[in-house]
Amino acid sequence: MSFPLQADEQALLRPYDLGAVQLRNRVVMAPMTRARATNPEMAPTGLHADYYRQRAGAGLIVTEGTWISPDAIGALNVPGIFSDEQVQGWTGVTKAVHADGGVIYSQLAHTGSSSHPDYRGGDLPVAPSAVNPGGKVFTPGSGFTDTVTPRALSAEEIAGVVEQYRSAALNARRAGFDGVEVHAQRGYLIAQFLNPDLNLRTDGYGGSPEKRARFLFEILDAVTEVWGPHRVGIKFAPHQAMIADAVSPEILTGHEYVAERLNDYPLAYVHLMMTRRPNVAVPAEERAESLGRFRPLYRGTLIANAGLDQEAGNAVLSEGLADLVSFGLPFIANPDLPARFAHGIPLSPPDRDTFYEGGERGYTDYPAAGLVSGNTQGGVL
Repeated sequence: MSFPLQADEQALLRPYDLGAVQLRNRVVMAPMTRARATNPEMAPTGLHADYYRQRAGAGLIVTEGTWISPDAIGALNVPGIFSDEQVQGWTGVTKAVHADGGVIYSQLAHTGSSSHPDYRGGDLPVAPSAVNPGGKVFTPGSGFTDTVTPRALSAEEIAGVVEQYRSAALNARRAGFDGVEVHAQRGYLIAQFLNPDLNLRTDGYGGSPEKRARFLFEILDAVTEVWGPHRVGIKFAPHQAMIADAVSPEILTGHEYVAERLNDYPLAYVHLMMTRRPNVAVPAEERAESLGRFRPLYRGTLIANAGLDQEAGNAVLSEGLADLVSFGLPFIANPDLPARFAHGIPLSPPDRDTFYEGGERGYTDYPAAGLVSGNTQGGVL
């Protein structure tokens, strides 16, 4: 069914001034792991360049989470940004996106306790505390297997991880990215530090919301020294729990503290995942509660994420609850997503069986809409 609004009536399709860069629209391609770095170097290839170039019509692309160091690895065939080979591969990606007028940020990630010894030569994963997150991890040797009890980082090792983020940020600049996004959600290392169920430390990195957030802000200090704060974003998910089924008030309070303090950093944006259920449509009352809680706390650019469709995305922007909206699944099967929004073209469904299988199928072989018969807007998209 065609969307009833004309293109010029849709908030999603209006340009946006992100400060350091101008966005052609307010449609953000959310970071999505696609497991196509099947080479020993875990480096992006020409296939990655084609994939991201096809989606350069987004106002902003945020890459899949990229490992900041060998210690950060926690998933199969995901690229890193810690070696020269990886920087060279990402350079091909950024050149391809820029050639089509796109803007692209690199997402910097570390899995922490969500990793497994199979990725670390038998060594335990690292974390704020020796607490098993109680999840599953896919490894090349064992398939889906239980996470293990990690090893707690020392204060000296924490400083070393911060330097890994700094080095990855430098590599992102070398590769030609327009900025970076710090991954602080989905149970990865930064989120583990923010979570009182997983962070039992009694030193300067635990025991209160302020101390649990210290690691995050040390990382932001390091990364913004490289890029300047206006080219750095952060993504967090205050409604995602790990051990408990429900998010505790203490976790939400901690994220509220983070959101308010982020006003001291003139960041590019805060990317807010509004639910703990990725890729599930968020009811209007739930997104209003989440955005209503955090929008007043953070005064900068806010990106809304999690299960929004075109209608909900336009509504969130029109209601002033966010400035940009990110889409994940719709971008997989619809590389020309903003154009489809503009012309009222139905979206193609993604093939879930190909999400992580590798190769072109289900990655770069989804076609753009092309010439649309009977389209009142006309033209080739």
